[in-house]
Amino acid sequence: MFLKVENLQKFYSKKLPLIEKLSFSVNKGEIISFIGESGSGKTTFLKCLAGLEGINSGVISLNGEVLNNDNTFVKPHLRKIGFVFQDYPLFPHIDVIQNITLNLEEKFHNKIDYFIELAGLKNLESRYPHELSGGEQQRVCLARALVREPNLLLLDEPFSNLDSNIKSSIQDEIHRIIKKTQTTTILVTHDIRDTFNISDKILIFKAGILQQYDKPIEMYCNPVNCYCAKILGDLNQINTDNKTYYLRPENMKLSNNSKFKAIIEKSLFVGKEYKIRAKADNQIWHFFHDQPISVNEKVYIDFDKKDLLEFDSTCSNYFTINSK
Repeated sequence: MFLKVENLQKFYSKKLPLIEKLSFSVNKGEIISFIGESGSGKTTFLKCLAGLEGINSGVISLNGEVLNNDNTFVKPHLRKIGFVFQDYPLFPHIDVIQNITLNLEEKFHNKIDYFIELAGLKNLESRYPHELSGGEQQRVCLARALVREPNLLLLDEPFSNLDSNIKSSIQDEIHRIIKKTQTTTILVTHDIRDTFNISDKILIFKAGILQQYDKPIEMYCNPVNCYCAKILGDLNQINTDNKTYYLRPENMKLSNNSKFKAIIEKSLFVGKEYKIRAKADNQIWHFFHDQPISVNEKVYIDFDKKDLLEFDSTCSNYFTINSK
C-alpha cells in the first residue's frame, strides 16, 4: 500500500485519547475523505501525518518509507507531503508566481508552467492574493503544493470558505488536477456532500475510533452502525413486524394503499424535485416527490423491504437524541 497507518495512537492525556489504534491503508492516487464530528481529531491526524504533531505509538509508512514509529521520526520538511489549509495562507505581499515558487528547489522549476496551466492560473501569475477570488486563491495553494511533487497531499477543510455557487466547480477542478497528477490525497471535511463529490473512499471517525472505511456507495447503502448511517444522510425510522428499521428518503414512495399512513407537514423544492416532510407513527419522515403535496394531506407510503436498514437496539435512542 502507498500509505499505511497501523495502530496509531495520539493523546495529550492518557485518560482522554484523541486517536485510538487507527489502522487503514491507501492506494496510490486515491482520494480519501476523513469525516467526523467537531473535535474528533481530524486535523490533529493530518498534522500527525505531516510530522507537525508527534504520535504516542503506532506506525506511519508512505511510499515504502517509515515516517513514524517507536524509533523513527522523519522531520516534516523531509516527508514529501503537501498541506493545503482551509484559510488559504498565501503571503499577501508577493504575487501568485512568487507564492508558488517560494523556497522551491531548483529541480522543480521546470514544472512551474505545467502546474500553472493545470491549475487554471494562466495570466494570473502577477496578481496579488487580494486580487484573486477564493477559488483562485485555493488553486494557487494547490499548485504550490503539487509543484513539489508530494507523495501525499493533505487538504484540511478546503471548501469551507467557498460560496456555495462555486464550490461544486472548484471540487470538480481539484478532483481533475489530483487525478491528472495521480497524487494520493486525504481530505478532511465536515460536509458529507464534499466527500461524495470527490472521494474514492470515506473514512468515518468518532470518539478516537475508526467506525467505517469503504467506497461512498457502500458506506451510504450499508452503514455499519447508526452513527455512520446518520452522518451520511437522512434516515426515517420504520416500525414494522415488531421491529425497528431505518430507511433512506429516496427509498420511500407514494402508494394508493399501504399500512403506512403519513400527514404532510412541508414540501421544500430542492431542485428537480421536492423534499417532503411528513409525520407518521409519531415519527418525522422525509421522502422525495416530483410535485409538492399540500400541508395536512394524508398519504400512503410504501417501500421495498430489501432497502430497510437494521441496527442494534441502542440506535433508536441515538436518533431520538439527535433529532431534538
